[in-house]
Amino acid sequence: MATPEYKEWLRKRINDNILKPSLKGAWSLKECLQVIPSELEIIKQDFERQSLELGKKIEKLEEEKMYLKLDVDAQKSEAEKAKKEKRVIEEDRDSLKTE
Repeated sequence: MATPEYKEWLRKRINDNILKPSLKGAWSLKECLQVIPSELEIIKQDFERQSLELGKKIEKLEEEKMYLKLDVDAQKSEAEKAKKEKRVIEEDRDSLKTE
């Protein structure tokens, strides 16, 4: 039968002799479970990212095109108004000449 002091000494002695694992170069659990993407997957992700960026640029250009078309329509309308006013003025001038 062992005394409580001996049991304590033995417990400490056994725990002192146990080697602790070295953590140098050890991977975390998250790193161990991480799937490394293949080259094809990386290219696919790049393609999808670039496609999304180009889609946004296309939307922006279409919006600009719409605004430019509205500007052109407004300028055409103003030009037609000016032509009509010019015709009216010329007709008035011609009618004044004949009088």
